[in-house]
Amino acid sequence: MKVIIVDDEPLARRGIRVRLERLAGVDVVAECASGGEAVRAIRTHAPDVEFLDVQMPGMDGFAVVQAVGTDAMPVTIFVTAYETHAIRAFDANALDYLLKPIDDERFARAVDRARRRLAERRGASPAESPLVDRIVVRDRGSVLLLAHDDVDWIAAEGDYVRVHAGGRGHLVRDTMAALASRLDPARFARIHRSAIVNLSRVKEIRPHGDRDYLAVLRDGTRLKVSRTYRGRLNR
Repeated sequence: MKVIIVDDEPLARRGIRVRLERLAGVDVVAECASGGEAVRAIRTHAPDVEFLDVQMPGMDGFAVVQAVGTDAMPVTIFVTAYETHAIRAFDANALDYLLKPIDDERFARAVDRARRRLAERRGASPAESPLVDRIVVRDRGSVLLLAHDDVDWIAAEGDYVRVHAGGRGHLVRDTMAALASRLDPARFARIHRSAIVNLSRVKEIRPHGDRDYLAVLRDGTRLKVSRTYRGRLNR
């Protein structure tokens, strides 16, 4: 896993490097003290993963993403002392967001997520979207990260989707098609043009009328299964 470290503070760069040197299979190919250096390093080394400071003089972390382009960026883990940048970080397709001072256990989890994301990318065809293992929900200025295991089902609501988890519904600005393409098909199934279900929550599939079916979840929720998606659900 080729990694670059971008931070204008030498001690911060050293702290990340020391943590990475403890891990097997990690090669730090560049350290950058500015956004401009980061852009050049990304184009030169084509790293797999980037630890990117948000606040830097001149070109900050978000300007780096803009200069390189979201599609050309490596897997990005933002590093900052300020929680207020979290929403913009996830808008920039960041994989993770580490707060300074960095916690070792939290750092290890971020690296593990980066490895899994790389494995997904390498196992997917170029046309496939990378799978996600968390859904980002913005609620009154805060950011909630819902793990797949927490999600019960997802409903379409116009240009949004509502993610149902633990008895609560969270509105997310996304489309059903886009979200479905990023969810693990071994764990989630689209059962209707307006519904996606976590398969582990399905207790029963029962007939409803002459040709329709209902998926009954463990919490008692009943969702219509359209004929279009019934075969996929059965499989």
